[in-house]
Amino acid sequence: MLPTHDRYDYHPWPERKAYEWPGGAKLAVYLGVNLEHFAFGEGLGAELAPGGPQPDILNFAWRDYGNRVGAWRLIELLDEVGFPATVLLNSAMYAYAPSLVAAHRRRGDEIAGHGRTNSERQSVLPEAEERTLIAESTAAIVAHEGKAPRGWLSPWIAESRVTPDLLAEAGYAYSLNWAADDAPIWKRTRAGRLLAIPYPQEINDIPSIVGRKDGAAQFADMIIDDFEERLLQTRDGLPQVMGIALHPYLVGQPYRLRQLRRALMHLAARRGVVWVTTAVGILDHVTGLPPGTIPGE
Repeated sequence: MLPTHDRYDYHPWPERKAYEWPGGAKLAVYLGVNLEHFAFGEGLGAELAPGGPQPDILNFAWRDYGNRVGAWRLIELLDEVGFPATVLLNSAMYAYAPSLVAAHRRRGDEIAGHGRTNSERQSVLPEAEERTLIAESTAAIVAHEGKAPRGWLSPWIAESRVTPDLLAEAGYAYSLNWAADDAPIWKRTRAGRLLAIPYPQEINDIPSIVGRKDGAAQFADMIIDDFEERLLQTRDGLPQVMGIALHPYLVGQPYRLRQLRRALMHLAARRGVVWVTTAVGILDHVTGLPPGTIPGE
């Protein structure tokens, strides 16, 4: 037998139980907007071009454009199409760009935990230090939002062997880390169950634009094609979740934003047949379904 994570069992897609999203929809769509802050002259970060010796001004400033300009343009677009967002928040943003977080708060967007900063990976920390990272990020959100976040996305999708346990012990109800399915599944932890909600690694601007060097129009076409194919697939009666992962320093660039507008307008035109929601909206709906509906329950 190969080593296993033992977090969930194999659940063949054709053997799933059918259920519906609100309004009878079979496809739920949510936008994951990553608000991230990076240490200057050190730490991790996507690169526009290969960086030189630190301080790497080119790449730091390129990423900072997202918080200074791109994220505000993205909010304008979200207002234009009438879409909510799940904000995946580095807690360092409260000190760096509090007005940006406040703008999402005014929209009523969900604020989910995304670590302290994307300049670190929690997967390399000893358990006690990882627990502290989660606690500090969570406490900052509670202090500013008045309530605890219910979902978590690790910086760099990095998990240690105990991350799901630590999240459940800290009161989190869902995680976006595992891109292993097209619908929510329950994971086992030492503190009870934790819902895994699909978060995309394909319809995600970092792997697409930074990793594969896809163009702006190609990324928009990917969103549209993914959406239309999922609508077709849901004819089997089984519900799906479509996440769209966005980083303002990428899609907030004007020529990319124009193409993203085209894609989101396409989705908005089909709003009557899908459920546009947030990750926490998916959690709330799933927890209200009859016992045994969701795999792993």
